[in-house]
Order: sequence, then structure tokens, then C-alpha cells
Amino acid sequence: MNVFDKITVTDIKQMFTVMSPHGRTATITGRRYYGLSFCIDGKITYEINGKKVVSDTNHAVILPKGKSYSLCGDKTGRFPVINFDCTNFICGEIMSFPIQNAAAYIKDYEKMKTLSLFEGNRAIIMSVFYSILHRLRSENTEQSRLIPAIKLIENNFRNPSLTNAELARECNISEVYFRKLFDEIYKTSPRQYLIEIRINKAKQLLTDGVLKVGAVAEQCGFTNQYHFCRIFKEKTGFTPTEFAKHNRIYKI
Repeated sequence: MNVFDKITVTDIKQMFTVMSPHGRTATITGRRYYGLSFCIDGKITYEINGKKVVSDTNHAVILPKGKSYSLCGDKTGRFPVINFDCTNFICGEIMSFPIQNAAAYIKDYEKMKTLSLFEGNRAIIMSVFYSILHRLRSENTEQSRLIPAIKLIENNFRNPSLTNAELARECNISEVYFRKLFDEIYKTSPRQYLIEIRINKAKQLLTDGVLKVGAVAEQCGFTNQYHFCRIFKEKTGFTPTEFAKHNRIYKI
């Protein structure tokens, strides 16, 4: 599971840009909040528990709440920082994330700062911050190789003929390596991942109560109603009809 998968951001505390000159050294004791930092230019080396982590234009870093560390300015530069609080996030060290386009992150950071000037923008500020975290997640080295396949699944899960071979071609890797990498990252097979999406979509449609079971099966990419009912019962413990009966919402 990716480190960002269960993170729940509760507040954006501060946004500021640090001007760090060459040769600067500092020790931070008991950091008050989590911090996400980018680099416009320059370079900083952080050290915590004997481990060194670099912040430069090719790496974003998350600084851990409550921890102490030292830093050294290797090269003069500017470093935007977003201090935040969150739950469901275990971060006891400084974490480094390779990034391909620092300018895109800086643009979102500046957007957040501008929005913070005015009242009533908390929701959209949080939305922009979550988009930053999502982009960082997507740029994870090995996982990024599967992004084309994931997008193809998201856009074509209704297609019953979607195959591993097609997904592997989308990622420009062999089918064997695609299945192996997919299992390592998502802890499930591409087929089971696709089935989970189809079942989740079926739950939505059955809860809405507009379509009959056969139409739901077709909308969710199952080859026939019998196959859909069998898989649905296997995954949920209910037949589609039983699930619709127990979960349909009749009142607003």
C-alpha cells in the first residue's frame, strides 16, 4: 500500500517560502507539524538518525511531525513549505519523493497561497493540496509505470474484452512483467483489480435502483447476467437482487 493511500489531512497550518543560503546549518527540534517542501532552486541536505535526504528540484520531501533533525544548505535557493496536520499517516523520518516537474507543484503551492488570502476557500485549498499528494503518489517510481494501464481500466472497465495483454501494451512492457509488477504494487492481480472496480460500480447502480440486474451486468462489463450474479455473490455475500433490496435509498 502506498504511504499516501490512507492519509487524511485535517488542516493546512502555514505556507511560506524559505530562502536558504549556501553554508546555512540549522537544527530543528520537535517539529510542530508535518511539512511538505519543494525546491524552486538550490539544494538542502537533511539528516535524521544518521540518514541523509536531499531536497532539490528533482525531489520533494515530507518533514515529520514531532521529530528532530539537522539540515545544511548545499546551494543557495528557495524552498516552498506547506505545514499541515493529518491522521492515518506514519512518518517517523524525512521522506524523499522523486518528481519530474517541480514547476507544476510550485504552481499549485502558489495557488494555495493566493486562495488563503480570502475567507471561505478552505475546501478548495484542501482540494489543491490533495491533488498535490495524489501527484506525488502517482510519481512513485515503479507505480508510475502502471499509470497508463490504470487509466485504461478506469476509462474502459465496462469493456468485457479488456485483457492483460492490452494493458501491458499500454505500459510498453511484457505481459509477464506487467502481471508481476501489478501484483507487487497493488497486492492483487489485474483481473481481480478490474473485477473490484466492476463490482463497486454495480453496487452504485443497484443502490440507485434504476436498472434491472441484466442491464447492470452489461453496464459493468460482465459478459452475461449469470456470470455477473455469480461473481457478485462471491464478492459481497449477496445476490444483486438481495443487495439492491437491502441498500436501495428511497428517501432524500
